[in-house]
Amino acid sequence: MTMLTTLTAAAAPLLQPNDPAGTPGDVPNRGTTDVPTGGSGQSAHVAWSLGEWIGYSALVAISVLLTLVALSTLWWMLHAWRSRSALRATSFSQTPRPAAHRFTLLVPGRHEEEVMGQTLDMLATQDHPDFEIIAIVGEDDPGTDRVVREAAARHPGLIRVVVDDTLPKNKPKAMNLALQYATGDIVGVFDAEDEVYPRLLSLVDSRFQETDADVVQGGVQLMNFKSSWWSLRNVLEYYFWFRSRLHFHAESKFIPLGGNTVFVTKARLDWSDGWDAHCLAEDCELGVRLSADNAKVVVAYSPEAVTREETPPTFASLLKQRTRWNQGFLQVLEKGEWKKLPTFKQRFFARYLLTMPFIQAATGLLIPLSVVMIAFVKVPTGIALISFIPLAPTLMLLAVEVAGLGEFGRLYKEKVRVRDYVKLVLGLVPYQVFLAAAAVRAVIRHARKQNGWEKTEHTGQHRGAGQPEVQGFPSAVTAPEPTLVGATAGGDR
Repeated sequence: MTMLTTLTAAAAPLLQPNDPAGTPGDVPNRGTTDVPTGGSGQSAHVAWSLGEWIGYSALVAISVLLTLVALSTLWWMLHAWRSRSALRATSFSQTPRPAAHRFTLLVPGRHEEEVMGQTLDMLATQDHPDFEIIAIVGEDDPGTDRVVREAAARHPGLIRVVVDDTLPKNKPKAMNLALQYATGDIVGVFDAEDEVYPRLLSLVDSRFQETDADVVQGGVQLMNFKSSWWSLRNVLEYYFWFRSRLHFHAESKFIPLGGNTVFVTKARLDWSDGWDAHCLAEDCELGVRLSADNAKVVVAYSPEAVTREETPPTFASLLKQRTRWNQGFLQVLEKGEWKKLPTFKQRFFARYLLTMPFIQAATGLLIPLSVVMIAFVKVPTGIALISFIPLAPTLMLLAVEVAGLGEFGRLYKEKVRVRDYVKLVLGLVPYQVFLAAAAVRAVIRHARKQNGWEKTEHTGQHRGAGQPEVQGFPSAVTAPEPTLVGATAGGDR
């Protein structure tokens, strides 16, 4: 046999097209083509166990929830930027009208001796011709009481002091007490650490005249974005909330009001009997009731006119603050005033916003299960693909946040460093886990009827060492103490 004959014989099984058929399903050098029904080269489908059904359903549910939440959040974050005209319409007027209202400014403070004196001094510099300031302190808080009295002595006839001896103490109770002494036809609320634009009252007064509003909500901006990784994200939350999202809610005629830099006509506060003294989110609750009564709420945001604040100084403090807000939303949901909103669209927005703590809590509880499944369970291809759907809007949200951080730096003359962008990106997932944890904590506290007020402490981080002092005020108190009003034994009720 020649070499050619040998090679031809060896190659015959591959090269002879007319070779007799062998065993059905056999292909030379390729094995059998007989495969089980259900897929190319895959094993036969096996029915899912109960645990797999629960796990896969949880994964799909989380994916759908995260996608919907991310898309709605993205839409609201960009609402104010849909056009140049819309962006301009959200701002205060460049040429405000002459003053036509009298303002009463409420400033409640509890254990705020580090920041409240300077806040009152700054409020006293408002260029509006007709306003008063009522500072509210507890009878068991001598440190803040001393600071407030010193400020009142520096501004006789402008600052009055109300002492709150109610129990248990909280912010809405303190404001309701002070409301009895308000002489203005518009009542504004500020926090103890606020830095307020000197022309704010003039701008707000003009806004009331221009729109015939019942409520004007001004902007609030956290400033100390370099303090910690979470403060960076907290600052951006405020930026998008007051710059854009609140405008959407105002246009939708359902708005959870902010806790400060909010101005309400005295007539509307009398109608509502002030704030709900038992609600942990009294600002949201008031906004819901006013929306249900078709009150006109106007939101205005100009970067130079925002009230500047600080993020909570510790992670634990931030957790308590966010828990309180979430729990307050659950209280408002349970109270049911939102059901009186006149349109289905308003009620839909209200239900969605007020149930967000439940959504975040459920997502937070399901996240660990999803991680375990991804790490240790072979997930079907279709469900694995579904689990990646939220990634697209999440990346879009992150891109918007990066752009927003850059714009924040330009607007407020703050240098944004490369490390800040890195912290923003790396903090995305940990911050979402934190939000879920705060929501879970809120749901648990709400279920247990633990409605105590967890106060957020303030240290003045947003003011900084180089912040100029308010000029023109003596450091020592030389004037007599102002007359005390309030809920004390000898006080004027």
